[in-house]
Amino acid sequence: MSGQQIKPGKFLTLEGTEGVGKTTNRQFIQDWLEARNIPLLVTREPGGTPLAEEIRELLLQKRAEAVDATAELLLVFAARAQHVNTLIRPALAAGKWVLCDRFTDATYAYQGAGRGLPLNTIEQLENMVQGVLRPDLTLVLDIEVEAGLQRAGERADLDRFESEELAFFQRVRAGYHARAAAAPERYRLVDAGQNLTAVQDDIEAILEGLL
Repeated sequence: MSGQQIKPGKFLTLEGTEGVGKTTNRQFIQDWLEARNIPLLVTREPGGTPLAEEIRELLLQKRAEAVDATAELLLVFAARAQHVNTLIRPALAAGKWVLCDRFTDATYAYQGAGRGLPLNTIEQLENMVQGVLRPDLTLVLDIEVEAGLQRAGERADLDRFESEELAFFQRVRAGYHARAAAAPERYRLVDAGQNLTAVQDDIEAILEGLL
């Protein structure tokens, strides 16, 4: 029917500390959804649009100048505003599902728990930039920090965030755990320390529950 209203798509986000296997498992989720003929947009944060990707480069680049935590936070939300309003909202409105590698939970974990910025400040920016937009499901890939950093260190050169101290990532992981515990209806913790087959079996069971 020509007058039929388009049903908005689902908004899925993938979170976790360094070395949890987000890239590999994002591809698994993408393949799984596309095999079921679900129209899908795959994106990432910071980034997703040309302007937001430029901001991403600013955020990740190592530099001699110390980066103020509040400046970092505002850059993250500047990229997010561009991303949400030019890419994510239109895709959801068109009925596409959106799979995003990191979203605002990463800000609460990294800039909030990690950097120690006030959570109510992040919440105010979240409301300003996103309105009522929140993910329908957030998968948090979880691993012991030391094991994750060892995996990350086996990759290419570490960026500015990946070069942080161990205690920073322990705070970040604790931040994710706190977020998941506070809203279990939205979050699913996945043990990323298992072998890849077991991890993806767990992810598949969660996705089947969503469908």
